[in-house]
Amino acid sequence: MARYTLLRLSTFFLVLIALWFCQLRGWPLLVISAVLSAVISVYALRVPRERFAAQVERRVEKKRAKADAMRTAEDDD
Repeated sequence: MARYTLLRLSTFFLVLIALWFCQLRGWPLLVISAVLSAVISVYALRVPRERFAAQVERRVEKKRAKADAMRTAEDDD
């Protein structure tokens, strides 16, 4: 999770710096940087995002199984 977040932030700041060197300043710099970094991250960070999603899905399944087990134990009582 932290790795993917750091990669997203790094992408944003790299785009921001590149546009800043192209003499872009102010709000347009931030907006264009955000849009471009989002588009880049969709393609460039696909594998880390899929790994993160799988990790979250495993956690949810574990919690769901635990909740089902507790519910079954309560029903048996």
